[in-house]
Amino acid sequence: MNHVQKVRVLYKTILRMHRGLPVALQELGNNYVKEEFKRHKICSPMESQKFMSEWAGYAINLAEQLGLRGKPGPIGMIGEDLTETQLNHFRDEQIAQLYELLQEAKR
Repeated sequence: MNHVQKVRVLYKTILRMHRGLPVALQELGNNYVKEEFKRHKICSPMESQKFMSEWAGYAINLAEQLGLRGKPGPIGMIGEDLTETQLNHFRDEQIAQLYELLQEAKR
């Protein structure tokens, strides 16, 4: 499977898993995923590797939290907290996106 195929499979897998989220989160998550994948269509190989790794981790985490891998998480527990170290690796643009996502999720 080439890189483009891997990206498509991951993208479609995440959108499919979002069907298990509450409707409001599903829409918010789908929009975010679509924008992020669009934004990273053209990026360096190193950035692409990190991008794919992080989104694959998200997919695995979400599958576990939704009970899709036989290990359901606590009821209502979706997502995970970011550590200070993780936040320090984000660019200003990414921090702004997270803040917008937080504001949207609170509505």
